[in-house]
Amino acid sequence: MNDIAALLPGSLIGMDAELAREFEARLTESSTLAFRVAYGVLRHREDAEDVAQEAFVRASRSFPQLRDRDRFRAWLVRTTWRLALDRQRTERRRAARDHKPYVPEPVTPSGVDDLVARERAGLLWQAIDALPEKLRVAVVLSAIEGHDIARVARLLDLPDGTVKSRLFLARRRLREALQCTMNARNGR
Repeated sequence: MNDIAALLPGSLIGMDAELAREFEARLTESSTLAFRVAYGVLRHREDAEDVAQEAFVRASRSFPQLRDRDRFRAWLVRTTWRLALDRQRTERRRAARDHKPYVPEPVTPSGVDDLVARERAGLLWQAIDALPEKLRVAVVLSAIEGHDIARVARLLDLPDGTVKSRLFLARRRLREALQCTMNARNGR
């Protein structure tokens, strides 16, 4: 992914050399982050790669107009997140139109092919998917991507306290949803 800027069609055309180098450097340092954000929403490798690529294309077009280039990573995360949500909504509409239930690809723990672990991961992702968008992005960036609160706040361009509040609410809702699911399975 280091040569991702070279793969973008006409991406650097119209940029002066210094701006093109800056864009390439920022894109290189952010390329895996865009994929991971897209994968966190879609959980399907090919779709996540497509969304990340689309985010890179948009970045190449918008970079010269970006006012604060130090916030490029935050802008790329938000753009990728929105594109991934759009892709997910499109897939859900297509599945509903074709009368097929939309079922995202389950996340499996690395190296573990254990049925119980996959089932738990599936239940967790269902609960995460049910969260409102604002809470879901905070959970994915913090708990799944491993960013600390300050980093999530910078990526989402929010105050630290807002991120803390969203994480608190998201965890509470996840706990409630998972408890309801477990109680229903146990016949309570």
